[in-house]
Amino acid sequence: MFNSLSDRLTATFKNLRGKGRLTEADVDATVREIRRALLDADVAVPVVREFTARVRERALGAEVSGALNPSQQIVKIVNEELVEILGGETRRIRLAKTGPTIIMLAGLQGAGKTTLAGKLSKYLKAQGHSPMLVACDLQRPNAVTQLQVVGQRAGVPVFAPHPGATSAELDHPAGDPVAVARAGVEEAKRTLHDVVIVDTAGRLGVDVEMMEQARQIRQAIVPNEVLFVIDSMIGQDAVNTAMAFDEGVNFTGIVLSKLDGDARGGAALSVASVTGKPVMFASTGEGLDDFELFHPDRMASRILDMGDVLTLIEQAEKSWDKDEAARMAKKFADQEDFTLEDFLAQMQQIRNMGSMKKMLMMMPGAQNIRQQLEQFDEREIDRVEAIVRSMTPHERVSPKIINGSRRARIARGSGVHVSEVNGLLERFAQAQKMMKKMAAGGGMPGMPGMPGMGGGGARKGAKPAAKKKARSGNPAKAAQELKDAEARRAAGAKAVPTGAAFGQQGGDFDPSQLNLPKGFDKFLGGSK
Repeated sequence: MFNSLSDRLTATFKNLRGKGRLTEADVDATVREIRRALLDADVAVPVVREFTARVRERALGAEVSGALNPSQQIVKIVNEELVEILGGETRRIRLAKTGPTIIMLAGLQGAGKTTLAGKLSKYLKAQGHSPMLVACDLQRPNAVTQLQVVGQRAGVPVFAPHPGATSAELDHPAGDPVAVARAGVEEAKRTLHDVVIVDTAGRLGVDVEMMEQARQIRQAIVPNEVLFVIDSMIGQDAVNTAMAFDEGVNFTGIVLSKLDGDARGGAALSVASVTGKPVMFASTGEGLDDFELFHPDRMASRILDMGDVLTLIEQAEKSWDKDEAARMAKKFADQEDFTLEDFLAQMQQIRNMGSMKKMLMMMPGAQNIRQQLEQFDEREIDRVEAIVRSMTPHERVSPKIINGSRRARIARGSGVHVSEVNGLLERFAQAQKMMKKMAAGGGMPGMPGMPGMGGGGARKGAKPAAKKKARSGNPAKAAQELKDAEARRAAGAKAVPTGAAFGQQGGDFDPSQLNLPKGFDKFLGGSK
């Protein structure tokens, strides 16, 4: 979503590197480039003016002039101002103190409200709540059916007493949305659901009649939260739409849908700043799990290509199988072989985290390799998994037995070329060697010794090997050195005391001095 904006800002900050002091001309040039980047990203003009004015004021102040690294200080200022524009801090749903928490969804038609209702319900269900969906979109054909399908996929019940409009009766929708909303809340109280999500009809532009209907629904159910769902790809018109909905239904939070699109992302930067309402959630894909809490600081870090490692860690913790991780840790500690079965289990763990491409894009500096990441084929993981699954259980545990005929059979079974099977086995053999070396305390190959990790360094307390003295190039001198060395070795051999292994420093050893059992002295070398 923010690729274009991120590229422009990153290129702008590169021009500041290496400068020990920033002049007013440098600051003006940087602010000018930031202004162009924001306008190209479809950010509203008033927001751009306010943003660049604050950045310029701070950049010309004492915090930059006195900084050891002015360029990094400029990046810090832009990051803080971006966080402020995006809402300042993370805002979560305010739960009702008594009775069910009522959440009303509003927005333009096509913004993705119905799908988002399912995503939000699944998100809340995973947090231990018991949500229920209420179908109040009775104008759009088959909207009620769509919500029922989404609710079934999310495992959440749907209250839909009326089927709504069908293609045959577009002008005469069935039922009253206000009555359905009121009945849905009563049903949730009766069935002890603690969250009610009301899906209302979308509007085409600013429709006075439909806005009045939304206002009546709000008055009837008195929701704890009114979430305005906005398409992130809407562009400059986002501000006008948001202002109209804020005036009509007085929403309390914003949800950005289609954040995985290729639009320039101006809506996200504009709406929160203009309306003063926080962005609470973001929809990042078509699946029901592609939904996340919106963190302004993390989003600002993504825009400035500083990564979003915290979100990556949260996704890993949410999807990682702790029992499997403990099994692998024990296997690693016991120095057992890393097998293809383990490799397959690890691949399943990674796949549970979601798209590899999305995860890699959350790493710091990912914009520099974006082209390679965009060319990354997610199906490559499927091919690797197919190759491993085409092996017998014995072959996965002992890959050394996989000869030419077995490789041909595996290739046929997985639908790939033999060369791909060979490549996988070669890479796995290298990984297996590395795992063995690490488990044995050898550290990473090619890495110096680390405390507690083994490695290439000498062991603690070990004496360094004595350097071998180079032999002289003069033949006569070399012969003399060799003769002296033999003499030293001979003298050293004579100086070794007999019985030194028993602590005796020379002289004959007398077994009678020891209190030994009768007949035991015949086993000692000193007796006859």
